[in-house]
Amino acid sequence: MTAHRFFSWTPAAVVFDCDGTLMDTERHWVDARDMVLREYGCTPSAEFSEQARGLHYTECGRLMAEAADRPDLTKDMTDTLLDRFRELVAANPTTMPGAPELVHSAVQFAPLAVASNCPLEVVESCLGLAGLRECFRHIVVPDAAIRPKPHPDVYVTAARLCGVDPGDALAVEDSHCGVQAAAAAGMRVLGVGAQPGEKEQALADWWVDSLEEPTVQGWADARVPAQGTGQADAGATGGGVLDS
Repeated sequence: MTAHRFFSWTPAAVVFDCDGTLMDTERHWVDARDMVLREYGCTPSAEFSEQARGLHYTECGRLMAEAADRPDLTKDMTDTLLDRFRELVAANPTTMPGAPELVHSAVQFAPLAVASNCPLEVVESCLGLAGLRECFRHIVVPDAAIRPKPHPDVYVTAARLCGVDPGDALAVEDSHCGVQAAAAAGMRVLGVGAQPGEKEQALADWWVDSLEEPTVQGWADARVPAQGTGQADAGATGGGVLDS
């Protein structure tokens, strides 16, 4: 689907990533990783930061232990990473530009879900602090049966819980890892953030610098029913899977 055709399409469900898409928390992950690595006497590289972006936090912990040449400390570093991240988020919960507006428009014409690599309690807390939690019917995160991104599981599960085929749903994503997962699930993808490389562009149906762009909000507003009553009764849910 081209961006031009995208403008005339209405998704049957919209599934959002959380970190870097709904919430301005990717910088907190970067800071938390840097803090932990330095605590263990390792200086993070630019290559490491890019490699770790969007990965499940347990995979980040493994990468950090390898970077510090201390694979035996994988669990300790993973636990410390999550602790540092939670501290940073609690101190400064901030939404991404345009994200609340898109959520509040989209919930009027489609059921919404979140598909994230973060722990459930972190996603719940972030969305609650931002006043967005009630907009989402489902929150899906990795668990024993649901593999993390870049596997498609969180998106396949989110679409199923919303009662739609993945091909009829839209994923909103900011990372290559997440775009891979959504595309592999068969979903159409709205990518957001700095202009991506060729791989991301090939997988996404439409890419914008920010959800604050007028074309994004205009596309969503055009789909809101005239009476503004919408299709989606926000009710809560979540993950491995949290449901209403």
